[in-house]
Amino acid sequence: MKVKGIELRRIAMPLKAPFRTSFGVEYARDILLLRVETPDGEGWGECVAMSEPRYNCEYVDGAAEVLRRFLIPALPDHVTAATVATALEPFKGHRMAKAALESALLDAQLRAGGESFASYLGAVRDRVPSGVSVGIMDSIPELLDAVEGFVAEGYLRIKLKIAPGWDITPIAAVRERFGDALLLQADANAAYTLADARHLEQLDPFGLLFIEQPLADDDLVQHAHLARRLATPVCLDESIESAAHAAAAISLGACSVVNIKPGRVGGYLEARRIHDLCRAHGIAVWCGGMIETGIGRAANVALAALPGFTLPGDTSASSRYYATDITAPFALDNGHLSVPTGPGTGVEPLPDVLAEVTTSTEWITV
Repeated sequence: MKVKGIELRRIAMPLKAPFRTSFGVEYARDILLLRVETPDGEGWGECVAMSEPRYNCEYVDGAAEVLRRFLIPALPDHVTAATVATALEPFKGHRMAKAALESALLDAQLRAGGESFASYLGAVRDRVPSGVSVGIMDSIPELLDAVEGFVAEGYLRIKLKIAPGWDITPIAAVRERFGDALLLQADANAAYTLADARHLEQLDPFGLLFIEQPLADDDLVQHAHLARRLATPVCLDESIESAAHAAAAISLGACSVVNIKPGRVGGYLEARRIHDLCRAHGIAVWCGGMIETGIGRAANVALAALPGFTLPGDTSASSRYYATDITAPFALDNGHLSVPTGPGTGVEPLPDVLAEVTTSTEWITV
């Protein structure tokens, strides 16, 4: 596939409500989109890096810079999604930037060939169960009202963001209000240390699906120690940046569940490799989210339709975060989202909405 050029487009997407985690509060998303142009058409990709390097070391300005200076110039004259990782391998890290470039190229490639993301990746379902992530609130009543609203909308799983000082009490309150039948999990975003193990043991009576990323992202060994202490299963998120990381975590016994975020691991092809590895070792996986627009959400839904994704993911409806999405919105249908079947991601940006939220564009000839 010959690439004529790539557009870097920044958009500003206000959130319907502030979203608070252990590492900060988001009020809006500054998002970098990539549009790849080829002689046979175009493809879109979304970079999931945040405005500041708090979730991991990447941030949106840095992603744009590494794309324009290093990654895009490294593309060979003819490239496919399957070969782009090799071309970018000399550049260390920057997995979110690489993932955005790979997904835009894959979208263009599949659109030209008339094949969907779901078909290419190996999806086995035409819809996927949807969960929702609930941020840290100012009070327990506010939290309970939020959860009640999401349950009423039909979400099949509730994830509560937790941090020291906001963990046992809110989880106990949600479990008491909504009962044991509610699929419930906790996400710490690396807010604890192994010294908190005894405290985290207090989560065990609540029957959580798992606790996600309780300790530092670079410490698989201590996660293995914690996993042996807790009855609650341990899920890894930030710690898993590749199939090699997943293999190490499984070998150490550091987790029994893996959250697969394509942006975090360098793209959908590496995400599929992690899926295959975990499935072969009996490790449950689910698809995490980074508050994507419809472009990234469509690809995530396709990934979540693979056979190893046995737990509801963060593939929430568009209305969870945005009043207006830049594509036709994803809507819940009895707790599920439909897997797009059109070529590529199966979604198109809405020109008028895209123009309204665009803050800058940059064209790079390849």
